[in-house]
Amino acid sequence: MDVVLRTPGVDELGEICSVLGDWQQDGGPLHLHPGDLGWFSLRGPAATAAATRVWSQGDTILAIALLDGPDLLRFAIDPTRRRDTSLALRIVVDVSNPLAGILSAGAATIEARGADALIEQLAQNDWSPDDPWTPLHHDMAASPKASGFRIETVEPENTAEWVAVHWSAFRGTPIPDERIQHFVDGWRLATESPFLDVARILSLRCRDGHVVAVAAVWSAGGGRPGLIEPLAVHPEHRGRGYGTVMTHAAVDALKQMESSSAIVCAETSNAGALATYLAAGFTAHPEVTDWHRRV
Repeated sequence: MDVVLRTPGVDELGEICSVLGDWQQDGGPLHLHPGDLGWFSLRGPAATAAATRVWSQGDTILAIALLDGPDLLRFAIDPTRRRDTSLALRIVVDVSNPLAGILSAGAATIEARGADALIEQLAQNDWSPDDPWTPLHHDMAASPKASGFRIETVEPENTAEWVAVHWSAFRGTPIPDERIQHFVDGWRLATESPFLDVARILSLRCRDGHVVAVAAVWSAGGGRPGLIEPLAVHPEHRGRGYGTVMTHAAVDALKQMESSSAIVCAETSNAGALATYLAAGFTAHPEVTDWHRRV
């Protein structure tokens, strides 16, 4: 039976979330996670479905990818098909053909962690290793609680403070009012997709009542690794241990959601992020790289 590529409908997002969850394994690669689609779903379920690609054989889904921007494609492969050369060849043909509706011609990046056959085929078809990332893992057996701090679970309609801290942490500037509303509306849109059902939005308040750190965590189902995406500390409150406290809270939330472990993947060049996760008890694993095609 032939492998078929398709762009799913909104009504298929629930199934895709479930399949991606089933593919998450302790000891497996940190590939595309339900939480990655969950974070993307701030754009709304229609945009999320439009950015998703599925390779299937009959009723069986073999590979799922998220077009996370016009030139970044992020994969998860069925764990039983990671060394399937025929599937890998089909995917490379599709991503190399602009008419397939995935990547345009020219520079592009593919994230294919753990997809051994696909990585081999990319290397043979003019794709080169890109900058390294460090996968990190936290065993729930040793998960600490963020005691003595005010950790809040935030509802989507009350995310204005959360959004402001996130923006300041990643952009380095205060967020314009119109952007706050845009993000808050995005969280509301996300409630229309199945991904927010497996999420928890967290904030940390310091003694003066200000939100100083934020995180979102995403379950893949009981007994499977949960993802932290994103986690941030306001620039004015760094260097005080809030990042470690927020990370402990995120791990604890995933434990309450019955995740088997907590996972995150950080750019190796981001020394601050790596230091925070390691200080919070995460274990770093061997570096992985994305794959880049130049113009």
